Amino acid sequence: MLPGRGRGSYKRERGMKKRLEFESILAGVADGTVDIKNAIHLLKQSGVEDVGFARIDHSRRARCGFPEVIFAESKQPAQIAVIAKRIVASGEPLLITRLNEAKFKYLKTKLPKLQYNAQARAAFLTKRAPGRQAGILIVTAGTSDIPVAEEAAVTCETLGYAAARLYDVGVAGIHRLLAQSDRLSLAKVIIVVAGMEGALPSVVGGLVEVPVIAVPTSVGYGTSFAGIAPLLSMLNSCSSGVTVVNIDNGFGAAMAAMRMVRLLEKKA
Repeated sequence: MLPGRGRGSYKRERGMKKRLEFESILAGVADGTVDIKNAIHLLKQSGVEDVGFARIDHSRRARCGFPEVIFAESKQPAQIAVIAKRIVASGEPLLITRLNEAKFKYLKTKLPKLQYNAQARAAFLTKRAPGRQAGILIVTAGTSDIPVAEEAAVTCETLGYAAARLYDVGVAGIHRLLAQSDRLSLAKVIIVVAGMEGALPSVVGGLVEVPVIAVPTSVGYGTSFAGIAPLLSMLNSCSSGVTVVNIDNGFGAAMAAMRMVRLLEKKA
Protein backbone atom coordinates (compact mmCIF):
# COMPACT_ATOMS: atom_id res chain seq x y z
CA MET A 1 0.00 0.00 0.00
CA LEU A 2 1.36 3.46 -0.88
CA PRO A 3 2.09 5.99 1.92
CA GLY A 4 -0.84 8.27 2.68
CA ARG A 5 -3.46 5.91 1.31
CA GLY A 6 -5.89 4.23 3.69
CA ARG A 7 -6.89 0.59 3.36
CA GLY A 8 -10.45 1.57 2.44
CA SER A 9 -9.22 3.91 -0.31
CA TYR A 10 -7.01 1.17 -1.74
CA LYS A 11 -9.85 -1.36 -1.79
CA ARG A 12 -12.26 1.11 -3.44
CA GLU A 13 -9.70 2.00 -6.12
CA ARG A 14 -8.92 -1.65 -6.83
CA GLY A 15 -12.63 -2.51 -6.99
CA MET A 16 -13.33 0.39 -9.34
CA LYS A 17 -10.49 -0.65 -11.66
CA LYS A 18 -11.84 -4.21 -11.82
CA ARG A 19 -15.39 -3.00 -12.53
CA LEU A 20 -14.10 -0.81 -15.36
CA GLU A 21 -12.31 -3.84 -16.87
CA PHE A 22 -15.46 -5.93 -16.66
CA GLU A 23 -17.64 -3.13 -18.06
CA SER A 24 -15.26 -2.63 -20.99
CA ILE A 25 -15.38 -6.34 -21.87
CA LEU A 26 -19.17 -6.52 -21.56
CA ALA A 27 -19.56 -3.34 -23.64
CA GLY A 28 -17.50 -5.01 -26.35
CA VAL A 29 -19.90 -7.96 -26.34
CA ALA A 30 -22.86 -5.58 -26.56
CA ASP A 31 -21.51 -3.65 -29.56
CA GLY A 32 -20.22 -6.75 -31.34
CA THR A 33 -16.49 -5.94 -31.15
CA VAL A 34 -15.82 -8.83 -28.73
CA ASP A 35 -17.35 -12.26 -29.31
CA ILE A 36 -18.69 -14.26 -26.36
CA LYS A 37 -15.92 -16.87 -26.40
CA ASN A 38 -13.22 -14.22 -26.31
CA ALA A 39 -15.11 -12.30 -23.60
CA ILE A 40 -15.12 -15.38 -21.36
CA HIS A 41 -11.39 -15.72 -21.92
CA LEU A 42 -10.77 -12.03 -21.09
CA LEU A 43 -12.91 -12.17 -17.95
CA LYS A 44 -10.91 -15.16 -16.72
CA GLN A 45 -7.65 -13.27 -17.35
CA SER A 46 -8.73 -10.03 -15.68
CA GLY A 47 -8.43 -11.04 -12.02
CA VAL A 48 -4.76 -10.17 -11.48
CA GLU A 49 -3.87 -8.01 -8.48
CA ASP A 50 -0.55 -6.13 -8.66
CA VAL A 51 1.01 -5.65 -5.20
CA GLY A 52 4.30 -4.30 -6.51
CA PHE A 53 6.58 -7.31 -6.07
CA ALA A 54 3.99 -9.90 -7.18
CA ARG A 55 0.95 -10.25 -9.41
CA ILE A 56 -1.61 -12.38 -7.61
CA ASP A 57 -3.68 -14.51 -9.95
CA HIS A 58 -7.19 -14.45 -8.47
CA SER A 59 -8.69 -15.90 -11.64
CA ARG A 60 -6.66 -19.11 -11.59
CA ARG A 61 -9.56 -21.19 -10.29
CA ALA A 62 -11.75 -20.00 -13.17
CA ARG A 63 -9.11 -21.11 -15.68
CA CYS A 64 -7.57 -24.16 -14.06
CA GLY A 65 -10.05 -25.32 -11.41
CA PHE A 66 -7.81 -24.53 -8.43
CA PRO A 67 -6.68 -21.28 -6.76
CA GLU A 68 -3.18 -19.88 -6.63
CA VAL A 69 -0.78 -21.47 -4.13
CA ILE A 70 2.21 -19.70 -2.52
CA PHE A 71 5.65 -21.29 -2.93
CA ALA A 72 7.48 -19.89 0.10
CA GLU A 73 11.06 -20.91 -0.60
CA SER A 74 13.27 -17.85 -1.23
CA LYS A 75 10.40 -15.44 -0.52
CA GLN A 76 10.71 -12.97 2.36
CA PRO A 77 8.22 -13.49 5.22
CA ALA A 78 6.74 -10.02 4.70
CA GLN A 79 6.18 -10.79 1.00
CA ILE A 80 4.45 -14.06 1.84
CA ALA A 81 2.24 -12.27 4.35
CA VAL A 82 1.04 -9.70 1.80
CA ILE A 83 0.20 -12.36 -0.81
CA ALA A 84 -1.42 -14.62 1.79
CA LYS A 85 -3.68 -11.85 3.10
CA ARG A 86 -4.86 -10.97 -0.41
CA ILE A 87 -5.69 -14.63 -1.17
CA VAL A 88 -7.62 -14.94 2.11
CA ALA A 89 -9.47 -11.68 1.36
CA SER A 90 -10.54 -13.10 -2.00
CA GLY A 91 -12.33 -15.96 -0.21
CA GLU A 92 -10.05 -18.73 -1.53
CA PRO A 93 -8.37 -21.37 0.66
CA LEU A 94 -4.76 -20.51 1.47
CA LEU A 95 -1.93 -23.00 0.93
CA ILE A 96 1.75 -22.13 1.44
CA THR A 97 4.30 -24.79 0.50
CA ARG A 98 8.01 -25.16 1.37
CA LEU A 99 7.58 -23.00 4.44
CA ASN A 100 10.03 -23.34 7.33
CA GLU A 101 9.01 -22.96 10.97
CA ALA A 102 10.65 -19.54 11.41
CA LYS A 103 8.60 -18.07 8.55
CA PHE A 104 5.48 -19.78 9.85
CA LYS A 105 5.92 -18.16 13.27
CA TYR A 106 6.09 -14.75 11.60
CA LEU A 107 3.01 -15.45 9.45
CA LYS A 108 1.09 -16.67 12.49
CA THR A 109 1.32 -13.15 13.93
CA LYS A 110 -0.35 -11.82 10.77
CA LEU A 111 -2.83 -14.65 10.26
CA PRO A 112 -3.64 -16.10 13.71
CA LYS A 113 -5.81 -18.93 12.34
CA LEU A 114 -3.05 -20.23 10.04
CA GLN A 115 -2.21 -23.91 10.64
CA TYR A 116 1.06 -25.74 10.00
CA ASN A 117 2.03 -29.29 9.08
CA ALA A 118 5.70 -29.52 10.07
CA GLN A 119 6.34 -32.75 8.17
CA ALA A 120 4.93 -31.32 4.95
CA ARG A 121 6.53 -27.90 5.55
CA ALA A 122 3.18 -26.43 4.53
CA ALA A 123 0.81 -23.92 6.11
CA PHE A 124 -2.87 -23.76 5.30
CA LEU A 125 -6.05 -21.90 6.06
CA THR A 126 -9.42 -23.03 4.82
CA LYS A 127 -13.00 -22.34 5.91
CA ARG A 128 -14.15 -25.94 5.67
CA ALA A 129 -12.82 -29.48 5.91
CA PRO A 130 -12.28 -31.45 2.69
CA GLY A 131 -15.65 -32.87 1.73
CA ARG A 132 -15.00 -34.77 -1.47
CA GLN A 133 -14.18 -38.45 -1.10
CA ALA A 134 -12.17 -38.34 -4.27
CA GLY A 135 -10.53 -41.75 -4.16
CA ILE A 136 -7.00 -40.31 -4.00
CA LEU A 137 -4.66 -42.73 -2.23
CA ILE A 138 -1.13 -41.69 -1.21
CA VAL A 139 1.34 -44.54 -0.75
CA THR A 140 4.91 -44.42 0.54
CA ALA A 141 7.70 -46.95 0.31
CA GLY A 142 9.13 -46.02 3.70
CA THR A 143 8.64 -43.80 6.72
CA SER A 144 11.39 -41.49 5.46
CA ASP A 145 9.22 -40.66 2.43
CA ILE A 146 6.33 -39.38 4.57
CA PRO A 147 7.27 -35.66 4.46
CA VAL A 148 6.83 -35.59 0.68
CA ALA A 149 3.64 -37.65 0.94
CA GLU A 150 2.28 -35.24 3.55
CA GLU A 151 2.90 -32.32 1.21
CA ALA A 152 0.69 -34.12 -1.30
CA ALA A 153 -1.95 -34.89 1.33
CA VAL A 154 -2.08 -31.34 2.71
CA THR A 155 -2.39 -29.98 -0.82
CA CYS A 156 -5.37 -32.22 -1.55
CA GLU A 157 -7.08 -31.52 1.74
CA THR A 158 -6.60 -27.75 1.66
CA LEU A 159 -8.01 -27.55 -1.86
CA GLY A 160 -11.08 -29.61 -1.03
CA TYR A 161 -10.27 -33.28 -1.67
CA ALA A 162 -9.91 -35.98 0.97
CA ALA A 163 -6.74 -38.04 0.68
CA ALA A 164 -6.24 -41.53 2.11
CA ARG A 165 -2.80 -42.56 3.35
CA LEU A 166 -1.00 -45.91 3.12
CA TYR A 167 2.54 -45.55 4.46
CA ASP A 168 5.61 -47.79 4.76
CA VAL A 169 4.69 -50.56 2.31
CA GLY A 170 7.85 -50.66 0.19
CA VAL A 171 9.33 -53.53 -1.78
CA ALA A 172 11.72 -54.52 1.03
CA GLY A 173 8.66 -56.17 2.58
CA ILE A 174 6.30 -56.55 -0.37
CA HIS A 175 3.78 -58.54 1.72
CA ARG A 176 2.88 -55.28 3.46
CA LEU A 177 1.64 -53.86 0.16
CA LEU A 178 -0.10 -57.02 -1.03
CA ALA A 179 -2.02 -57.18 2.25
CA GLN A 180 -3.59 -53.82 1.28
CA SER A 181 -4.80 -54.90 -2.16
CA ASP A 182 -8.42 -53.99 -1.30
CA ARG A 183 -7.45 -50.39 -0.59
CA LEU A 184 -5.47 -50.21 -3.83
CA SER A 185 -8.42 -51.52 -5.83
CA LEU A 186 -10.80 -48.89 -4.40
CA ALA A 187 -8.63 -45.91 -5.36
CA LYS A 188 -9.29 -43.75 -8.42
CA VAL A 189 -5.80 -42.22 -8.50
CA ILE A 190 -2.73 -43.44 -6.61
CA ILE A 191 0.27 -41.27 -5.72
CA VAL A 192 3.32 -43.42 -4.94
CA VAL A 193 6.22 -41.78 -3.10
CA ALA A 194 9.55 -43.61 -2.95
CA GLY A 195 13.28 -43.04 -2.60
CA MET A 196 16.24 -45.44 -2.68
CA GLU A 197 15.85 -47.38 -5.97
CA GLY A 198 12.30 -46.11 -6.55
CA ALA A 199 10.80 -49.52 -7.39
CA LEU A 200 7.43 -49.19 -5.67
CA PRO A 201 5.54 -47.25 -8.41
CA SER A 202 6.33 -50.00 -10.92
CA VAL A 203 4.93 -52.63 -8.56
CA VAL A 204 1.77 -50.63 -7.88
CA GLY A 205 1.40 -49.87 -11.58
CA GLY A 206 1.39 -53.60 -12.25
CA LEU A 207 -1.40 -54.23 -9.75
CA VAL A 208 -4.03 -51.57 -10.56
CA GLU A 209 -5.92 -50.16 -13.53
CA VAL A 210 -6.10 -46.55 -12.30
CA PRO A 211 -3.58 -43.75 -12.92
CA VAL A 212 -0.37 -44.01 -10.88
CA ILE A 213 1.64 -40.85 -10.20
CA ALA A 214 5.20 -41.57 -9.07
CA VAL A 215 7.13 -39.17 -6.84
CA PRO A 216 10.87 -39.81 -6.42
CA THR A 217 12.31 -38.58 -3.13
CA SER A 218 15.82 -37.51 -2.19
CA VAL A 219 15.91 -40.27 0.45
CA GLY A 220 18.75 -42.80 0.15
CA TYR A 221 22.48 -43.40 0.39
CA GLY A 222 25.10 -41.70 -1.77
CA THR A 223 24.42 -43.48 -5.03
CA SER A 224 20.80 -42.40 -5.00
CA PHE A 225 22.27 -38.99 -5.96
CA ALA A 226 19.69 -37.03 -3.95
CA GLY A 227 16.77 -38.55 -5.80
CA ILE A 228 18.16 -38.85 -9.32
CA ALA A 229 18.43 -42.67 -9.09
CA PRO A 230 14.74 -43.20 -8.17
CA LEU A 231 13.72 -40.55 -10.71
CA LEU A 232 15.45 -42.49 -13.49
CA SER A 233 14.01 -45.79 -12.24
CA MET A 234 10.49 -44.35 -12.34
CA LEU A 235 10.99 -42.84 -15.79
CA ASN A 236 12.13 -46.27 -16.97
CA SER A 237 9.27 -48.12 -15.29
CA CYS A 238 8.27 -51.36 -16.98
CA SER A 239 4.67 -50.77 -15.83
CA SER A 240 2.96 -48.96 -18.69
CA GLY A 241 1.40 -45.59 -18.01
CA VAL A 242 3.11 -44.62 -14.75
CA THR A 243 3.42 -40.82 -14.66
CA VAL A 244 6.42 -39.23 -12.93
CA VAL A 245 6.79 -35.80 -11.32
CA ASN A 246 9.96 -34.10 -10.11
CA ILE A 247 12.05 -35.09 -7.10
CA ASP A 248 10.30 -34.41 -3.76
CA ASN A 249 7.37 -32.78 -5.61
CA GLY A 250 4.43 -33.94 -3.52
CA PHE A 251 2.58 -30.75 -4.40
CA GLY A 252 2.84 -31.39 -8.15
CA ALA A 253 1.66 -34.97 -7.73
CA ALA A 254 -1.38 -33.82 -5.75
CA MET A 255 -2.30 -31.21 -8.35
CA ALA A 256 -2.07 -33.82 -11.12
CA ALA A 257 -4.23 -36.26 -9.12
CA MET A 258 -6.90 -33.64 -8.45
CA ARG A 259 -7.06 -32.65 -12.12
CA MET A 260 -7.70 -36.29 -12.99
CA VAL A 261 -10.40 -36.56 -10.33
CA ARG A 262 -12.07 -33.36 -11.60
CA LEU A 263 -12.37 -34.90 -15.06
CA LEU A 264 -14.03 -37.98 -13.53
CA GLU A 265 -16.43 -35.73 -11.63
CA LYS A 266 -17.41 -33.88 -14.81
CA LYS A 267 -18.17 -37.16 -16.59
CA ALA A 268 -20.21 -38.53 -13.68
